[in-house]
Amino acid sequence: KFNVSSPNVVYSDEYITSKYAYNTTELIPEQGSDEWTVKPVTKTYTFRTKRKVPKLGVMLVGLGGNNGSTLVAGVIANREGISWRTSKGVQHPNYFGSLLQAATCRLGNYNGEEVHIPFKSMLPSVNPNDIVIGGWDISSMNLADAMARSEVLDYDLQRQLVPYMKDIVPLPAIYDPDFIAANQESRADNTLTGSKTEQIAKIRQDLQNFKSNNHLDQVIVLWTANTERFSEVVVGLNDTYDNLKASIEREEPELSPSTLFALACIEEGVPFINGSPQNTFVPGVIEAAIQKKSVIAGDDFKSGQTKMKSVLVDFLIGAGLKPRSIVSYNHLGNNDGCNLSAPQTFRSKEISKSNVVDDMVASNSLLYAPGEHPDHVVVIKYVPYVGDSKRAMDEYISEIFMGGQNTIVMHNTCEDSLLAAPIILDLVLLAEIATRIEFAIDGEEFHGFHPVCALLSFLTKAPLVPPGTPVVNALAKQRAMIENIFRACLGLSPENNMMMEFK
Repeated sequence: KFNVSSPNVVYSDEYITSKYAYNTTELIPEQGSDEWTVKPVTKTYTFRTKRKVPKLGVMLVGLGGNNGSTLVAGVIANREGISWRTSKGVQHPNYFGSLLQAATCRLGNYNGEEVHIPFKSMLPSVNPNDIVIGGWDISSMNLADAMARSEVLDYDLQRQLVPYMKDIVPLPAIYDPDFIAANQESRADNTLTGSKTEQIAKIRQDLQNFKSNNHLDQVIVLWTANTERFSEVVVGLNDTYDNLKASIEREEPELSPSTLFALACIEEGVPFINGSPQNTFVPGVIEAAIQKKSVIAGDDFKSGQTKMKSVLVDFLIGAGLKPRSIVSYNHLGNNDGCNLSAPQTFRSKEISKSNVVDDMVASNSLLYAPGEHPDHVVVIKYVPYVGDSKRAMDEYISEIFMGGQNTIVMHNTCEDSLLAAPIILDLVLLAEIATRIEFAIDGEEFHGFHPVCALLSFLTKAPLVPPGTPVVNALAKQRAMIENIFRACLGLSPENNMMMEFK
């Protein structure tokens, strides 16, 4: 634990309040030339963070899938202190893979040694063991059986978790076979009926019941269900909030289940996070979120291959090397792979994975001419035998000094759901923290972050950002954004790694 001793930081029972000098630059182009005038700018921010953490509930769309059942199992195992035996000996529960629970950040130096603290110690945050989890699924299978079906966790752990999970049954979910692969139909025995208006009303009622029945202060919803195909964005259909509402009334077919879930959450004032790659957030949904000041975030968990890509391409371009070809091949055997075997759902994933290098390429005009881009190919194949143990193989070919080539080949075995579950935790916990932070600029009124929560970009393949905001995919920059905003809430300068005290 630590406290900041500064005239710019005040601790009260309710808030941590800090005054923070935000230093940035303003660029002014010189007319008729390629020169710029760079003007340092300082703005004074006052941050106010509520210290009391809520009793938090999380509702997952896709509760009975591999990710949902694995997350619930992991939280219960950690909460109950359940250990289990494997061929490698006794294993103990942990939250490895979670930024907040298992990573640290630098606080400063003491006697020439760097001092690091757990990320979760920076600001008050919910203990994941205290989260109440529920949700929906198109399959009625209880979570003990769903856990067994997923074949993710060791048998001895599953055996001990059955008493805790056998009575957890998902609520009926919205199902539209036009948006996912036909091979999912056999699972769909737990679906909502009625019109789209009635389905949205039922989701809203589920949210209200979950909150009241569990005596919760706050609920966050996260989509970890099947990847849907992309929805068509059409003027008059889903391009504005009013048109989207009218389309729901008309029972327009081109409205995806995830969009209906998102809209139900927005109208209920519940944060909604999209963990899959489809375009859930059509313009009408984004307009609704902004209008109602309801948090939305996405898209698509960044867990394995794409996380590595956002590090490696940033490194190559930052080192002055020119990636010319990036080829990514995956095969996996879980239900996600089964659903992605349909061309229309694979296209959603292909788009999500392909855009991850765009901002890094655009950052270096010395390497890339306007409009130039490396060849970038993504392939995903369904191989049932490998189950949840996804294989990702990548080849990066870069142009180097004097016309030479450098080739990097990588093989990455990703335990898909074991990587995704802690990311789900981070997404909901960071979203919750974001709802407790307010700030004012140069003495203006306090307000929260933009409803489109870019703070969660570190955890997503295709970060959703407010209109007009640059998209950042480089992993180190995304992590630095979270860390430095946390530091600003404590009146601390951003971590700049200059270390001038030792120069």
